[in-house]
Amino acid sequence: MAARGNSNKTVCVNRKARFDYEIVDHVEAGIVLLGTEVKALREGKGNLVDAFVDFKAGKPMLLKFEISPYSNDQTGSCEPRRPRPLLLKKVEAARLKARVNEKGLALIPLSVYFKGPWAKVEIGLGRGKAKADKRQTLRKREAQREIDRAERRRR
Repeated sequence: MAARGNSNKTVCVNRKARFDYEIVDHVEAGIVLLGTEVKALREGKGNLVDAFVDFKAGKPMLLKFEISPYSNDQTGSCEPRRPRPLLLKKVEAARLKARVNEKGLALIPLSVYFKGPWAKVEIGLGRGKAKADKRQTLRKREAQREIDRAERRRR
């Protein structure tokens, strides 16, 4: 029997982030959530499509991260897109803030998952891609698909 809370369960992934940004660095941070938000995330009701990380009063905040209401919540007290504080060490937050102030870098949430009983978010420090870079990414992906198809046919 497995120990309780040791599994890593991915809740949602921001697939478009890797297409729109060149990810330079990764950071794992905890998210401050209410009880019904945790239950909703365990049901898989998270959406990272427009989400981003910004600093409010020197503290990192996850903005526009949507958590749909929990199905059994009778109070309805949670706003789906409220700003959620992130849990990072002060040194790490200061380092990220300094890197974001560099030209063209942004903090993008890449995925939300549970690590044991705690909800975590993987944040990527990314530089926006130009249209030509996006086309190049599409070409590479299509070439890799062709290679995979050819290998499957040979088997």
